[in-house]
Amino acid sequence: MCGIAGALGLFDGDVVDALGRSARAMAHRGPDGFGAWTSSPVAAEPRAHFEHRRLSILDLSTAASQPMRHTASGVVVCFNGEIYNFRELRLELEREGATFRTSSDTEVLLESYVRWGERCLTRLRGMFALALFDPARRCVLLARDRLGEKPLYWAQVRGPAGRNAIVFASEVRALLASGLVERKLAPDALATYLWNGFVYGPQSIVAGVRELPAGCFARVDLATPRVEPQRYWTPPRSGARPLERAELAEKLQESVRLQLASDVPLGVFLSGGVDSSAVANLAVRAGQGRVRTFNIAFDVAQFDESPHARAVAQALGTEHTELRISGERFLGSIEAALRALDQPTFDGVNSYVVSRAVRDAGVIVALAGTGGDELFGGYASFRQAPRGRRIGRKLAHVPRAVRSGAVKALEAVRGGSGDGFKPQTRWGKLGDALDADGDIVALYQVAYALFSRDFQRELRPSLDARVAWGLPQERRTELAALCADERDLHAVSLLELSGFLGERLLRDTDAAGMAASIEVRLPLVDFELVELVAQYDAQARFEPLGRKQALRDAGLIGLDPALFERPKSGFEMPFERWCRNELAGSIDSVLSDAQAVAAAGLAPAAVQKLWKAFQSGSPGLYWSRVWSLFALVWWCREHKVSA
Repeated sequence: MCGIAGALGLFDGDVVDALGRSARAMAHRGPDGFGAWTSSPVAAEPRAHFEHRRLSILDLSTAASQPMRHTASGVVVCFNGEIYNFRELRLELEREGATFRTSSDTEVLLESYVRWGERCLTRLRGMFALALFDPARRCVLLARDRLGEKPLYWAQVRGPAGRNAIVFASEVRALLASGLVERKLAPDALATYLWNGFVYGPQSIVAGVRELPAGCFARVDLATPRVEPQRYWTPPRSGARPLERAELAEKLQESVRLQLASDVPLGVFLSGGVDSSAVANLAVRAGQGRVRTFNIAFDVAQFDESPHARAVAQALGTEHTELRISGERFLGSIEAALRALDQPTFDGVNSYVVSRAVRDAGVIVALAGTGGDELFGGYASFRQAPRGRRIGRKLAHVPRAVRSGAVKALEAVRGGSGDGFKPQTRWGKLGDALDADGDIVALYQVAYALFSRDFQRELRPSLDARVAWGLPQERRTELAALCADERDLHAVSLLELSGFLGERLLRDTDAAGMAASIEVRLPLVDFELVELVAQYDAQARFEPLGRKQALRDAGLIGLDPALFERPKSGFEMPFERWCRNELAGSIDSVLSDAQAVAAAGLAPAAVQKLWKAFQSGSPGLYWSRVWSLFALVWWCREHKVSA
């Protein structure tokens, strides 16, 4: 786990100095070491420059430092992440005559490219974002892992004589720190944020800074540097074969076993729920020594899951640690959590607090249960989107004007707050759902929308026309093609993997974990597991909805099912109460700053309307709506990014 940055094309010493600022801004991603490399000292020649911040996980020696050069070929790699199957690949490469001087996955990656070229990407099982310089072809290969666990952002800048150059980094903030990109808000990214509460790529929140999509690579010619992503992996289409418990259990076990590889202290996040307990159980069953588990215990009983986690840990026989966090300590960590965000998001605070606490306890690598809900139907979206699709199909023959009238009549019956603020719930978004006309992508987006389309237009009257249903046009087209002819539940799973997981959870997990200098691994976000599960019949995979029975049967082997017979929950905090009380002053100081709100691309009057309605207890207006705008304005002000 590391941070990488670089420049490709024709550039001068000023660009190299600027990338040094990028690397320093990512010191949290790699506190254990720094390295830099330039392909050629000739200033007038297109070249490549890499910078690397190291968090040492495998082979702690300096021999495994990066950027790493292959002596015979001159190929150089700068890499962030982990290749979990590196030992298997190493054995295969050794049979082909390769020799190794380190025990690192980095050297295996380097040798894999030398032997197999870009085809090596299809052989890698792990999380990664990488840059590989190929001197024979005078190009650089940029690539990300299949599901997008590790980030990679790039921007086009002007080099000497007006020539284009490409700069890249692991974080948007690192590119901002370089001074090479303008601190300007991207209108289309803002439009996706107001809908989702996070930015939907490939455009980042900063104009001109884009992400390389998950499952893609780009071969960048140094002479004419352009980033043109090509897909090497596509989320799998659904199958219909019977679920085989033993097969699924074996694949789950394999994923966890591979991700236990570490030369530094490792633990498992354990909430006591199905997903994290499955990971902990499989870690114990891997038989690689006593497993350490960690749980965050909270001092408010209704939010404290520590008794559940304690019971699971006792059943598993793990070395269990409860990290007790008071409400006061949590509140005191919120500003640091906000500073940890690479892009604005209404989430991520919990992830940072957990990561910070575990790192302070001496753990550098932690396994988590993220991904189970997306694969096995744990979210409400698996009910809501298909139900909306069925209703949409039944009402397809009803004229739009009639539907609109019915919605207005229902709104009049249900009413709203005394100030006329419409609820921002599923009832408040009913008109949007009916306008979706049974489109599963649009219905999924409506289910997750923070605000109705009407209020989004109040927040930003000039919403970018390139964004529809909270999605950039290129992503909407891609997702529509992905879901075409798919059965409803499989389609929702694909949308969850690509959207909520890929664009929010993985991004927030990376930013929060790295801010605490901890590597978070996600065994349930494994492409071989995703491909296997997609083959199974929908009923066996998803039913009964919300229970994740397939994961229970395959991942909780040997544990008493009664341990998990309780309502679904997660690590939650009393944000609703805090936003009205302890955090109200901080929120008010940001949302009442009309200049800062306008700089973030929002209408100050609409923001104040929302904030006052929330303070007055307006029904159907949850804390997440207020917090999403607070986080956006705070982030833009903190990083001096403006519309």
